[in-house]
Amino acid sequence: MLQNYVPVLVLFVLAAGFAAVSVGAATITGPKRYNRAKRDAYECGIEPTPQPMGGGRFPIKFYLTAMLFIIFDIEIIFLYPWAVAFDQLGLFGLVEMVLFILTVFIAYAYVWRRGGLEWD
Repeated sequence: MLQNYVPVLVLFVLAAGFAAVSVGAATITGPKRYNRAKRDAYECGIEPTPQPMGGGRFPIKFYLTAMLFIIFDIEIIFLYPWAVAFDQLGLFGLVEMVLFILTVFIAYAYVWRRGGLEWD
């Protein structure tokens, strides 16, 4: 049984070895000409602005948007297998999915009412 996995293991070792050798060779053979422009942060052609110690603060809206994206992305991930196996699940699967969507919709309505989707 383990003999079936030997080619996969060999391929993994070869890929990891190739990656390590490539990074090592680039580090050794690459040019090392550093200047001020290469060390500065790149901000799409805009002159970098000085940042306070610790990187500054981001508005909480960025994190809320990311969390909402993750929530609805996970909902879609759960909807795909349900849609594929809809015929075999029957009424139980339908009730479970309605409860799941209702729970997510309540969270969405809560965020909407609290103003989490508005960008001031």
